[in-house]
Formats: sequence, structure tokens, C-alpha cells
Amino acid sequence: MNRNYDRSKNEYRPDRIYSFVNREEEAVPLMEFIQQVRPDAKRGDIKKWMKYGHFKVNGAVSTGFDTPVAPGEVVEFNQSRPFPVFQHPRIKIVYEDEDVIVINKGYGLLSVATQSHKKEENAYDIIRNYIKIVNPANRLYIVHRLDRDTSGLMMFVKSEEAQDVLRHNWNNMILERLYVAVLEGYLENDKGYVKSRLMENSQFVVYSTENPDEGKLAVTHYETLGKGNGYTLAQFSLDTGRKNQIRVHAKELGHPIAGDRKYGATKSPIHRLALHARTLRFAHPITRKDMNFETPVPQKFVDCIRKQMK
Repeated sequence: MNRNYDRSKNEYRPDRIYSFVNREEEAVPLMEFIQQVRPDAKRGDIKKWMKYGHFKVNGAVSTGFDTPVAPGEVVEFNQSRPFPVFQHPRIKIVYEDEDVIVINKGYGLLSVATQSHKKEENAYDIIRNYIKIVNPANRLYIVHRLDRDTSGLMMFVKSEEAQDVLRHNWNNMILERLYVAVLEGYLENDKGYVKSRLMENSQFVVYSTENPDEGKLAVTHYETLGKGNGYTLAQFSLDTGRKNQIRVHAKELGHPIAGDRKYGATKSPIHRLALHARTLRFAHPITRKDMNFETPVPQKFVDCIRKQMK
């Protein structure tokens, strides 16, 4: 039973959550920080709250006494109950606040349900169910997607205001998106870009068209990170966010993404599409704070080239 409900009245009771900002010029251990901002609290009570997950540091539940609270970071304290802890084998929540959730999505998982896969497990439903544990009135909004077989960082928002801001100012609010991929063969140039207009046919295959009156403009920049064993480890950045954009442009470079048979790959060394959303940097839709998240290059990607990355 969700402890946010008053069983006698069958109604939702909001949590009492307090936020504190580290305004010092250096990091402070969580225990010391809480003693500073809540001098009225007994040390024993703080230990108990910490043990059971009543604190979040920078959007993540923390139970460590020595967890560093960096300058400018926010500590949230839920006096009503422990913060719900999200657990799922294919999704990790990287960051969460009242308006934004950033996740690291595993490959093979849909971002949202589709017409042909309405009942299949997907990231949207998983995260929506989680936030409704906190408050049944909570809502979740889609602002962008990753392909089913692409892993990595993506975000949802939890308010209509945040959704509207991103929808109408996407190119200005999204400051950087970096992807890494394993490509078949070796790129002729270590750096470059591909620019074309993309269309989709009736079989849901995206392709470039030379007709200036058709398709949508797509610009993809690429850079070689390493190469070896017949593969290139490349990084991609996007000026635009079209469906299958990196996959199409990799094919047009003559070096499709490993495992991407839909767009011309002949090999699948790690038995998946070797594409990962590595970096997501954006202006927070409500606070306008610079939000920057990064995940490591998947080890299996590095193993493909059998060579230390530069």
C-alpha cells in the first residue's frame, strides 16, 4: 500500500519535501551538510533517515554519510517517507527532479509503445508507473525518442509547461547530443559531416532524397575515436534530430553501423545495433540551468576495435 494514502479517508497526502542548496565553495559530506541545514535534528534521526533513503543528492537517492554535496548541488529531504527507489534491469534513472527525468535506456527496449507493439514493455510506461507511485496524479510527457535497439541517454518531462518549452524551443534548449557507434570498415576521413534531406517509405525505411522540395533537412557530424579489427569507433553529433538519421548517414558514408541490417550492415560482432546515446546536454526547461549528462562508451564497443581508445 502506498504510504501516501490516508486509508481512513482514501485520499492522497502529499509528501513533505524540503530542499537545501550547498552555497559553500567546496563539497561537504552529506551528514555534515544535513547537520548544518537542520541543526534542530538529532544525529540519530539523521542516520535513520539516511539509512532508509529519505535524502536525494542532485536528484539521486543517497544513503552514504560521506556522499559529497558539491557547490550548488541540491539536497532534498523527504520527511514523510523514504523516496521511492526505482529498479529495473533495462533502465537506470540518471537524474530526476519535479520537471525532468533523465534515463539510461538499455538496447532492445522501445522508448514508447507503437501501433504494432501496443502491449510490449517500453520505457515510457515503466517510468510513468514509477512516478505514479509517488503521486497518482503525476503525468509523464514524451519529448524525444531513441530507437528500440539504441541504448543510452534520453529524457522525459513531468509537466505540460516543460513539454511546451522543449517542443517550441528544441533546437535552442538541446545544447549537445553525442552518440557513439561501431562502424563496419574504416572511415576515409577522421572528421566530417553528412547533409541530406530524409524521407521515409511505406516500409518505414528512411532514405535521402535529392529533391529539395521533399524530405526534412538532416545534418550529422562524425569523428573517429579509434579503429582496428576492421571496425571504426566513431562519435556522432546532430544538428537535427530525424528518425534513423545516424543510421542512414552512416550507410551513405559507406560504413553502416555494425548490427544494422536494416541499413546495410553485414556483420554483428556484439549481436545488437552498435549505437549508443552517450551525452545529453540541455537547458533545464524551467530553471534554464545547464544540465549535462554523460555515460561511458560501452565496453563491448571498445572491444570491437581491439585497440585502446585515444
